[in-house]
Amino acid sequence: MAEIDLYAALKKHFGFTKFKGLQEKVVQSVLAQENTFVIMPTGGGKSLCYQLPALMQPGTAIVVSPLIALMKNQVDALRALSSEEGVAHVLNSSLNKTEVKKVMSDIELGITKLLYVAPESLTKEEYVSFLQQQTISFMAIDEAHCISEWGHDFRPEYRNLRKIIMRIGDNIPIIGLTATATPKVQEDILKNLGIQSANTFKASFNRPNLFYEIRPKTKNVDADITRFVKQYEGKSGIIYCLSRKRVEELAQTLQVNGVKAIPYHAGLDAKTRVRHQDMFLMEDADVVVATIAFGMGIDKPDVRFVVHNDIPKSIESYYQETGRAGRDGGEGYCLAFYSYKDIEKLEKFMSGKPVAEQEIGHALLQEVVAFAETSMSRRKFILHYFGEAFDNETGEGGDMDDNMRNPKKQNEAKANVGKLLKVVNETNQQYKGKEVVNVLIGKVNAMIKSHRTDQQEFFGIGSDQTPEYWMALLRQVLVAGMLSKDIETYGVIKITEKGKEFLASPVSFMMTEDHSYKQANDDTIVTNQKGSGAVSDEVLFKLLKAERKRVADSLSLPPYVIFQDPSLEDMALKYPISLEELANVHGVGEGKAKKYGKSFVSLILNYVTENDITRPDDFVVKSTGTNSALKLYIIQNVDRKLALDDIADAKGIEMDALFNEMEAIVYSGTKLNLDYWVDETLDEEQQEELHDYFIESESDNIEAAMEEFDGDYDVDELRLYRLKFMSEVGN
Repeated sequence: MAEIDLYAALKKHFGFTKFKGLQEKVVQSVLAQENTFVIMPTGGGKSLCYQLPALMQPGTAIVVSPLIALMKNQVDALRALSSEEGVAHVLNSSLNKTEVKKVMSDIELGITKLLYVAPESLTKEEYVSFLQQQTISFMAIDEAHCISEWGHDFRPEYRNLRKIIMRIGDNIPIIGLTATATPKVQEDILKNLGIQSANTFKASFNRPNLFYEIRPKTKNVDADITRFVKQYEGKSGIIYCLSRKRVEELAQTLQVNGVKAIPYHAGLDAKTRVRHQDMFLMEDADVVVATIAFGMGIDKPDVRFVVHNDIPKSIESYYQETGRAGRDGGEGYCLAFYSYKDIEKLEKFMSGKPVAEQEIGHALLQEVVAFAETSMSRRKFILHYFGEAFDNETGEGGDMDDNMRNPKKQNEAKANVGKLLKVVNETNQQYKGKEVVNVLIGKVNAMIKSHRTDQQEFFGIGSDQTPEYWMALLRQVLVAGMLSKDIETYGVIKITEKGKEFLASPVSFMMTEDHSYKQANDDTIVTNQKGSGAVSDEVLFKLLKAERKRVADSLSLPPYVIFQDPSLEDMALKYPISLEELANVHGVGEGKAKKYGKSFVSLILNYVTENDITRPDDFVVKSTGTNSALKLYIIQNVDRKLALDDIADAKGIEMDALFNEMEAIVYSGTKLNLDYWVDETLDEEQQEELHDYFIESESDNIEAAMEEFDGDYDVDELRLYRLKFMSEVGN
């Protein structure tokens, strides 16, 4: 086909005057009816690679796609380009008989150039026999990584595509397309589709306009995300969460804080999902909070940020989801929150799966941990994962990540690299990363015993360093190319030629210190009574404690009755300067703010003014009160003097959980009149004894009270009386 025809067709159908990247070569390969394989990052213009040749050739191209939303989006876009409504159709389970007839008729009349189908539709006998009679220009397999078990979005039904294609016609050209594929996945796709000799086109995976940042995930993640999103007021962004529940909670929190946010997940009915997707595309909503189902093939060029509330299950997922930012070439900010607890949760989810699948899942997860915790260039790490070298000095976007902007300390590790390579080499390259580290630190286990490695002279030569140190060094040596991971055997570590050269003549190796996420993880669990222990402004915290003591003394109350330590810690973090803002501080409600807050707020205002402090934001992140319905139910039924165990039963919760809820209510400043239940549980003398204890005690800690009374009262009795005491004395 003459080159001029190609450009004329590009202008006619899409209005473009030039191709992007590898598009032109790919289109030529498809028009020449050759099997073609395209690996092109999200935003690289993959869909044009099969849409243009389909529009230029006689017959219909079949496009296999995994998601209905994705198909709808592309069909709408194609119809907008053509005068023929039937130029593109979807054939899937959502159509009724009349609609199916219309699709078939348009194909027979030669109107339909692209037919989008789910793999399941191609197993229907009536569709197969119909398509056998038609002219099929080629088959395009979009999101082809779904074929591979190593792909981040494996779909078993994709495995049978080769057989299905053979049934429709045995010489139909195939084009496979994917936005993310490691060398292992690429091999899998080609083999499975039976197109090993396909023309392969691989674009660079570097997206120089994306900035990558990983932050530790703390108990304040809602506030962190809200503040981040507020910086992009009026701009588009996507926030990914792993669970539907979290999607709903976070969307609500953002809405309450004045962000135009909408939820999107598979639990919403189809109409709502379509409406929310359209709201985002039409800019009636700025932010979509979604599970990973959202965004595949959604072509919105101006997404300015992608936030991961939970770290994804694989580097491919992360790469593909972050790739939805900055498709217009403008900067896209990719922020992910990481806590090792999330990884442990993901590992638990895997425990019911077949062993082989678990092995793959764990191998992919370990890469994610390595990426999150590394201190080397994140861009370099990602590109290495996809089999592409990158030089931070000369490569485009070399400084576009948190590690490059704030480099960590480097230490000479020449001798330790030598030890590491020696262990891999002398254990006959048979261990995975974890076992290599065990050999270095001298930790014996069944596997090491069975190979008698514990009897070798090199066993334990690295015991002067921690396992974390050796894991970090192992990762950096892998990226440096002196070691490699054999994926066929689920990650056994092998030594490369470059590694052997190093062993023969060692050279300097500067190792970057890894991030430590230990502290962040320790702070993630917060109950109503315990703070995180981290105070951002020590000076203010001390002043607030002194003010609390002054107020408490003037009222002859213990300080904890006024505000608890976690509340003061939060004030030292957020600098609330009005009673409204104070009411949003951890453990302070409207009642408590009004009753005790005045002097605290004016103290903070003076402090902020005198010290010329820029407050984190001019707003305090409001909480949605996710459990507000439950709290309301408790307050109403305590007013009605309902037995506490009946309240717990009615809501299907344990007594412990009921006490937690009641404590949250009372500690935020709302009164609960529990006399009816206290009188039934404790006699007058006991109540007097407990009142005297709590009024004189420095702390309201239950463990301390248990110790003091040495078994005279059980935990529930002490918690119950503490509630009565706080309600009467504190509120």
